[in-house]
Amino acid sequence: MKIKKYWIFFLCWIFCFTGCQIKKYIPEGELLYTGAKLEIDKPEDLEDFGSVEGELNELLRPEPNSKFLGMRFGLWAHYKNEKENPGFINRFLNKKFGEEPVYLSDVDQARTEELILNRLENRGFFYGSASSETFRDEKYGDVTYKAIISQPYILREIELDRDSLQIEHDIKSLLSSSKLQPGSRFDLNTLNQERDRIDEGLKKKGYYDFNSDYLIFEADTNISDSSRLFKLYLRLKNNIPENGLLPFRVDQIQVFPNYSLDENAEKLDTVSLDGKEFIQGELTFKPKLLNDYILIEKGENYDPDKSRLSSNRLSSIGNYKFVNLRYEEIGGLDTSGHLSANFYLSPMTKRSVRAELLGISKSNNFAGPALNLVYRNRNLFQGGETFNLTGKIGYEFQVAGGDRSKLHSLELGLRADLIFPRVIFFVPIKEKFSYSVPKTKISIGTEYLSRGGLYKLNSFSSSYGYFWNANQYAYHEINPISINIVNLSETSPEFDEILNNNPFLKKSFEQSFIAGINYTFNYNKINDRFRTHGYFLGLGLDFAGNAINGLEKILNKENGKVFGLEYAQYAKMDIDLRYRFNFTNTQTIATRLFAGVGVPFNNSTSLPYSKQYFSGGPNSIRAFRIRSIGPGSYMPEEFNDNSYFDQSGDIRLEGNIEYRFPMVSYLKGALFLDAGNVWLMNENEALPGGKFSSNWWKEIAVGTGFGLRVDIEFFVIRFDLATPLRKPFLQEGERWGNSFDFGSKTWRRENLIFNFAIGYPF
Repeated sequence: MKIKKYWIFFLCWIFCFTGCQIKKYIPEGELLYTGAKLEIDKPEDLEDFGSVEGELNELLRPEPNSKFLGMRFGLWAHYKNEKENPGFINRFLNKKFGEEPVYLSDVDQARTEELILNRLENRGFFYGSASSETFRDEKYGDVTYKAIISQPYILREIELDRDSLQIEHDIKSLLSSSKLQPGSRFDLNTLNQERDRIDEGLKKKGYYDFNSDYLIFEADTNISDSSRLFKLYLRLKNNIPENGLLPFRVDQIQVFPNYSLDENAEKLDTVSLDGKEFIQGELTFKPKLLNDYILIEKGENYDPDKSRLSSNRLSSIGNYKFVNLRYEEIGGLDTSGHLSANFYLSPMTKRSVRAELLGISKSNNFAGPALNLVYRNRNLFQGGETFNLTGKIGYEFQVAGGDRSKLHSLELGLRADLIFPRVIFFVPIKEKFSYSVPKTKISIGTEYLSRGGLYKLNSFSSSYGYFWNANQYAYHEINPISINIVNLSETSPEFDEILNNNPFLKKSFEQSFIAGINYTFNYNKINDRFRTHGYFLGLGLDFAGNAINGLEKILNKENGKVFGLEYAQYAKMDIDLRYRFNFTNTQTIATRLFAGVGVPFNNSTSLPYSKQYFSGGPNSIRAFRIRSIGPGSYMPEEFNDNSYFDQSGDIRLEGNIEYRFPMVSYLKGALFLDAGNVWLMNENEALPGGKFSSNWWKEIAVGTGFGLRVDIEFFVIRFDLATPLRKPFLQEGERWGNSFDFGSKTWRRENLIFNFAIGYPF
């Protein structure tokens, strides 16, 4: 209670102090401008006026000095810096927060009234009026504007001035889908949008040299039956160049797969295929394969959509640093114009070797150094194929505090990926995706993992699948073949005891052969910071062992093994929903809801350990250490290395909300609240209270905290300090609450959780 009283006293003192100080600094003859308001007198039956009213309020300039909790701190900092010897602190405060004062004399009321009338006329409200009134007191002044609005002008009909030319017939056909319909209000913005829409439609019909400035709208308000109706005429400007009135046809397509300014023209060879000329010296890219990426066809009219999509598809190959499409007008004009489409493709360096020394921070709280060696060959078989060979060595240790900090691991890995920028299937498939090209990926790899003296693990993985972008927001990836083979070896007596005490955990490690199919879908409209509402949907499906089990039944050999290895059988689904509300350019409320469930069946009683869910840690519920929550209300006898393996599950529910705000320069802050848990699908005697039940909501863990982010655009370093509000492993009735005894070392050790990570949590 004392702390709260001190804060209230401090804020009151600041409020009074800054308020009094500001009045003292306002010069004689000046009044501090405190803002303006707009009063609108409009007809009662006026509809759809909200957007217009918002635009009018945006015209009230200038903005007054900002206030926080009733205090003009930025203005106060500016005045303090204006002193003869302001000192370091005052200079610093002015640099970070200072604002130039805005006085009533800075307000041009006549200009604002003019802008209000102009905006009303642009939106169809003619013959209105605008006035203003100034209010003054001892040191402050504000302005009230008043706008009187009459009934708007309404469109009666729209008519094309003439239709003798082919282009005018095409314009007439486009008008059938116009937003300018009888009964709509006069609106200059809508007229400009309609010109752009018609221009875009004509471009798609081949009018390469047409320009929206060639279109003119003329309004006629001299209609006898009503003074508030108008007729709209659309016509072409006079003296438009002849090539602006004709559609253009693509009569030549040239592709330069290895374009360079230094290329010797005498050594170039031309291969003609499907009306396209592929011009290159030494064979760089096979014309037959490159031809499939180009949607433009010889003899067709110019189409800006096909031009854009062809460039996107060529860029998506991943081989080219620059993809430039240039059109040139060739020949004379007859009933149409003639174009040559020239693709200039500048390839990247074909081979590269890269060494990366990394500091790794994972979501499971492991951190440590790693070395990656990557060899890359772009265009391996002259068809845009990319071959990657990656070798890795890494050492990681658990950053979690307490006994769990003893966990560490050594990892060695070798992986090869071959990516084809097309669909590779057992029978030829002609892909129909215009936005981007589906890619085929074949991967094979092996890893060796030594986990802190507990066990050693050798694994082999292989996959075959496809990935593609359906549009700029939607991403798909499907792996019809996904195989993982795990060999657990050299287990320590301590780890053997862990497995023997938990048959479910032992079973999850014995499932050493995982073969199945998985699918990932992401719809991402969340990364644009200028978007007020951002959305993300992630869906993951993973099925394993079903085909093998079906084959066993057909062959009557149901022993649950493949090549002597026990295989896993399960179905798993994840849903990740995220929403961001950017209510300013720098302040955001970010939310996430995650739900995942894995169902083991037939051959399996639990998910393989590598496929199980866990909760807690820097990208989960940050008020709890890694894997220290659940399953359900289960609580290990003591939190140590043993409980690290026990606290995972087949079901995961989690929700997060975070308020993000700027502080100083690249330093940003966050306030967050996290909640969730994991559960088991089946009962496990070794983990009492871990099975999912109808009372799952009583077993939700809740935590809150404060975070700092060093955000320098291309990467983010994140520090989060959190404390639990609800502990599901305590007895019912005792789970909510936190004493917040910051003076106690024991309380701080058990209830203050520090998280360090790279990137935002969601």
